[in-house]
Amino acid sequence: MKIAAAQIKPVKGDILKNIEKHKTVINAAAHHNVDLMIFPELSITGYEPELAKQLSIHYEDPVLDIFQKMADENKISITVGMPVKSDDQVFISSIIFQPGKRRDVYLKRNLFSTETGIFSKGENFCQLEILQNKVSLAICYDLSDPMHSQEAYQVGSDIYTASVLNSVNGVDEDLVKLSNIAKTYHMHVVMANFTGESGGYECAGKSSVWNNNGSLLGQLNRENEGLLILNMENNQVEKIYIN
Repeated sequence: MKIAAAQIKPVKGDILKNIEKHKTVINAAAHHNVDLMIFPELSITGYEPELAKQLSIHYEDPVLDIFQKMADENKISITVGMPVKSDDQVFISSIIFQPGKRRDVYLKRNLFSTETGIFSKGENFCQLEILQNKVSLAICYDLSDPMHSQEAYQVGSDIYTASVLNSVNGVDEDLVKLSNIAKTYHMHVVMANFTGESGGYECAGKSSVWNNNGSLLGQLNRENEGLLILNMENNQVEKIYIN
């Protein structure tokens, strides 16, 4: 199995331009036979909480149908970040597209203090099974809740993925947390982050992969968009820069 962290520079609030950017990166991943790819937090809109309510959609909105088509055609599972609405609530979500399956959604369970007045908390845990690997999904502040990674371990996850927005000021702390999760629970860990600017933050890039002993296997740079691809068969990592 190959799993990729997608590192992109978002266009503030522009769903269609960001979808085009996602398509480019997905096509690159398909060329390298990736089985699962993880995009950063709120990747379709950028991390823009003040715009989230007006940009939010139902997770089955047709504007995202292209990702199901690409998942089916390339036999690749894809998670993208989007603000989604249900009744009068707005959630931070990872929307999940898998070949031949109906799309699904994971709603962020742990909110940062600046998000609590805008977003609602999700309640469910999310684990995918892909090519006999069990993959748990986390969104940014989820990884700061010890119960979240512990639950991933308790349900037998082999891989823990984190879709994040991490700034240059905050990334190092989260890199340590993710390494510790890998080491404590013997899971591979994959983190996908933005580069550029989003939500007023200078994003850190440094999308990363750790082995199940907590050792860093690979990391992208701060500036460029691209893919960090982990081959689970041999613990080898490949870096693909898009620009």
